Amino acid sequence: MKLLFDLFPVLLFFLAYKLTGEEIYVATAVAIGATFAQVAYCFLRKKPISPTLWLSFGIVTIFGGATLILHNKTFILWKPTVLYWTLATALLIARYGFRKNGLKSLLGSQLNLPAKIWDRLNIAWASFFTTVGGINLFVAFNFSEHVWVNFKTFGLIGLVFVFSIAQALAISKYIEPDTPKE
Repeated sequence: MKLLFDLFPVLLFFLAYKLTGEEIYVATAVAIGATFAQVAYCFLRKKPISPTLWLSFGIVTIFGGATLILHNKTFILWKPTVLYWTLATALLIARYGFRKNGLKSLLGSQLNLPAKIWDRLNIAWASFFTTVGGINLFVAFNFSEHVWVNFKTFGLIGLVFVFSIAQALAISKYIEPDTPKE
């Protein structure tokens, strides 16, 4: 369910783009509205609003807003890259600037891993986010808008999914199994 919640704006962006005859400006407005709806839902339900949701909301509002106000799709093309590069930067600054592991802060209550593995995982995700941000720019500025929208919706989500599975497999040998309680 959380995955569907997280993908809500992306899927609505895609649907709006397809249903309006590939109108990027309408799709952008829908994505802004969907992200706003996510924040409002969490607020009204008194659920915590994750830092990632706040970040996504800020970036889609700024870059999507610039797209709509200036009627220039370049800003929305940059949005995924800015999001991924901001996440990569945050992981690296937390680790090397503040000596904290961002992933461990987020997932440490769910995973018990050695410090060395947390560091590797942190670097892997920062590298992945940096790479995916670059790939987004390559697709955005070397292919048609139609190809980019499909890539943004299915390619980026697919890359994150595959990388997540690969990381889960890589760390699985370091996770201690639950011991039965007597």
